[in-house]
Amino acid sequence: MRFTGIIAPLLLVTSNLFAQTAPKTEDIAAIKGQCGCHDVSFLYAETFSPDKTYTFKDRYTAKGTEWVFVEEESPTKLVIQHLLVVSDSMIVKHWREDWLYQNTSLLKFDQNASWKREKLPASQVKGQWTQKVFEVDDSPRYEGSATWIHADGRHYWESTVDAPLPRREYTKRTDYNVMRRTNHHEIRPDGYIHEQDNDKIIRTEAGDQLLASEKGLNTYKRTDEKECQAAKDWWSKNRAYWADVRTVWNELLPKRDAIAIKGQVKGSVLSRELDGLAATAQKPGYNSATSQQIIRQTIEKFLK
Repeated sequence: MRFTGIIAPLLLVTSNLFAQTAPKTEDIAAIKGQCGCHDVSFLYAETFSPDKTYTFKDRYTAKGTEWVFVEEESPTKLVIQHLLVVSDSMIVKHWREDWLYQNTSLLKFDQNASWKREKLPASQVKGQWTQKVFEVDDSPRYEGSATWIHADGRHYWESTVDAPLPRREYTKRTDYNVMRRTNHHEIRPDGYIHEQDNDKIIRTEAGDQLLASEKGLNTYKRTDEKECQAAKDWWSKNRAYWADVRTVWNELLPKRDAIAIKGQVKGSVLSRELDGLAATAQKPGYNSATSQQIIRQTIEKFLK
């Protein structure tokens, strides 16, 4: 009994420490739960517009095979890369997502391929993970911070952020310029779902106006790993180059409080130029330092 006054506080401290660290282990398991070779279906449908004269666009559906894997990992950061398998001879470097624990610096999308840096207090992001989503050329797309929830057998993460138009629409539509995305990632035994509730926003100096809302559901269902072997082979040949591209972006982005990217320079787009440079990674004598210098010069041409 004489030790009660000492043991009780120690038990309380131990309990509090466990409460703080245990969810993080579950968080990392959930983030990694997105990995694998997947059959993917993409479904989108516009659901509402405040304008009674608005003509709803056709529903969008697509299917594909995608390899999702951890490319980099540290105790507070996971880099998840997506590769789209079009065929055994055609692999597309798809989007990338970085997950950062208790991150306080985010790029907030404004409009017209421009972002502004947003600083969050540490108290606001305690226990949260930032999902930073990047384009196929590893340029910024959108970033959001939220808490992974593990309850009633479910594991999910959800945030609402502004983003550029999705690739399925940005070359086809000019009637809105911001997509406000509510992204819901939920891990399932056979893969995961990326559910979306999106608002298509017209942003002007006068403010934001809702054009239409849509529902999206991307379902990732694991399939035989052999279906993604071509993607694995492709990445082994191209990994060094894209690691250099990430390195350059990771050096350039933190130095800027605002980012703006030109759509074209002399008729060319950034993704096309970076893809063209990727061929050098497969040549004998590839030099990372030289590659990064060329990559940096290429990216800087497109930064306003």
